[in-house]
Amino acid sequence: MAGSRASQLVPRRAHRAYRSLRSERRTLQQGAAALALSTAAGFVAGLILGSITGTLELLPGLLVLIPASVGMRGMIFGAMGARLGTGIAAGVFEPTLRRGGLLSQNVEVAVISAVLSSFYLAGMAKLVASAFGEDTVSFWDLVTISVIGGVLASAVILVVTVRLSIQSFRRGWDLDAVSTPMVTAIGDMVTLPALFLATFIARNDSLNAIVATVCTVAAIGALAWAVMRSSSGVQRILLEMAGVSALAPMLDIFAGAVLEAHRTELEAIPGILVLIPPFVSQAGAIGGILSSRLSSKLQLGVITPRGRPERPALDDAAVVVTLGLIVFTAIGVIAAVLASATGVARPAAGLMIGGTVLAGILVLPVTLVVGYYVAILTTRFGLDPDNHGVPTITATLDLTGVAAVLFVMSVLGVT
Repeated sequence: MAGSRASQLVPRRAHRAYRSLRSERRTLQQGAAALALSTAAGFVAGLILGSITGTLELLPGLLVLIPASVGMRGMIFGAMGARLGTGIAAGVFEPTLRRGGLLSQNVEVAVISAVLSSFYLAGMAKLVASAFGEDTVSFWDLVTISVIGGVLASAVILVVTVRLSIQSFRRGWDLDAVSTPMVTAIGDMVTLPALFLATFIARNDSLNAIVATVCTVAAIGALAWAVMRSSSGVQRILLEMAGVSALAPMLDIFAGAVLEAHRTELEAIPGILVLIPPFVSQAGAIGGILSSRLSSKLQLGVITPRGRPERPALDDAAVVVTLGLIVFTAIGVIAAVLASATGVARPAAGLMIGGTVLAGILVLPVTLVVGYYVAILTTRFGLDPDNHGVPTITATLDLTGVAAVLFVMSVLGVT
C-alpha cells in the first residue's frame, strides 16, 4: 500500500509542477527573453575580460575590484527595479519624475548610492587584496577607477532602468521578471568598458591625483546630501540598504580575490574568463527574478512569511529552476563556440559545457534557499524585502558562482 501511494504521489506532483509552469507561461516567456539578452551581454563582458589580461597584469588589484563593481550595479539597480515592480503591482507607480513620487525617489537613491558605493569599493578592494597578500595599485588609483567607471556605468543603467519601468507600466510587462536580467545585462556590458576607460586616467599620476580628489569630494557631497537634503522616503531606503550595501559587496570582493589568486591559471586558459561573467551574472539575474517575485507576493499578501514555502513560492522556485537549467546549458555551449571562434584557449567543448551545467546545478539550491529566506526574514523584521533581497542574492551568487566554476573546472582537471 505504501509503495502504491508513493507511486501515485510522484505523477501527481509532476502534474502539479507542470500545471504551475503552464500558469506561469507569460513569466517564463518574458524572463527567458530578458535572460537571453542578458546572457548575450554577459558574453560581451566575458570577451572583454578575456582580452584585457595585459591591463590586469599592468594594474594588479583591478581583478579584485571588477566583480564588486559589476555586482554593485546589479545590487543598486536590481533593488530599484524590484521596488518599482512592487509599486506597479500595488498601483502606486506613476511614469513621471515628479518630485516625491516613487520613480523620482528611486532615481535619487540610485545616484547617491552609485557615488558612495564606488568610493567604498575602492577602499574595500585595497584592504581585502592586501589581506590576501596580493600586490595592488595605490588606493587613489582604485578610487579613480572605481568612482569614474562606476558613475559612468551607473548613468547608462539608470536611464535603461527608468525607461524599462515606464514601458513595463504602459505595456503590462512583469517588471519583476525582466528588470534584474536587463539591469544585469546592461551592467555587464557597460561596467567593464567604463572601468577599463578609467584605467587610462589612473596611468597618469598628475591627472589621477586631481581626479581622485574630485571623486573624494563628490563622495563627501553625496553623503551630506543624503543626510541633510534628501526626503524621508529616500533616507529610509538608504538607511535600510546601508547594511546590505556595506556587507554584500564583501562577497563580490572575495570573489575578485579568488579570481586574482587564480589569475595565472586563468590567463593560461582565458576561455574560462570568457565563461565566468555570463555565468555569474545569469546566476544573479535568476536569483533576482526569484527575490523580486517573492518580495512582491509578500507585500501584496499573496504569501505569508512562513518558514515552510507556500504554493505560490514553490511555483516561483519551479520557474527559477527551469530557467536556470536552460540558461546554464546555453552559456556552456555559447562559451565553447565563442572561445573557438575568437581563438581563445579553452577546455574541450564537452568539459566546458558539462562543467558549466554542473556548476549551475550547484548554485541553484543556493539561489532557492537564500532568495526565499532573505525575503522571509526581512519581512518578519519589518523591513522592505525589495531593499535586501536582490542585493543579497546577487552578491551571494557572485561569490558562489565564481567558486562553483573554479571548483568544477578543478575537479574536471581543467585547472
